[in-house]
Amino acid sequence: MIKFTYSILYVKDVVKSIEFYENAFGFKRKFITPDNDYGELNTGETTLSFATVNLAKTNLTDGFIESTPEGKPFGIEIGFVTENVLQVYDDAIKQGAIGVEKAITKPWGQVVAYVKDIDGFLIEICSPMG
Repeated sequence: MIKFTYSILYVKDVVKSIEFYENAFGFKRKFITPDNDYGELNTGETTLSFATVNLAKTNLTDGFIESTPEGKPFGIEIGFVTENVLQVYDDAIKQGAIGVEKAITKPWGQVVAYVKDIDGFLIEICSPMG
């Protein structure tokens, strides 16, 4: 059996990105390496991790597309479930997130909103299903 355990976002400043997620969403820091080039947050069963762009370049010799706050987000999102989508959206904006889509209620009853984090990664903030 394969288990999805973590996602890694490639960012310019690991500490700054982790502090954003702590302040905007209330996640707790798991650890940051002494060199500040990799860190993890406790987010539930799946760990959200961060690596510096420079560290990522050592792993991916052909390079990659860097995320930036400007322009459209990548065609992938991180999803956070909460009972209070409006409050979490507002808190994220206050901490520096960029609003993409304000909260709407989908036909199936789920409330969904979107922001980009300080590095430009797309985050869905949504109510639980069912």
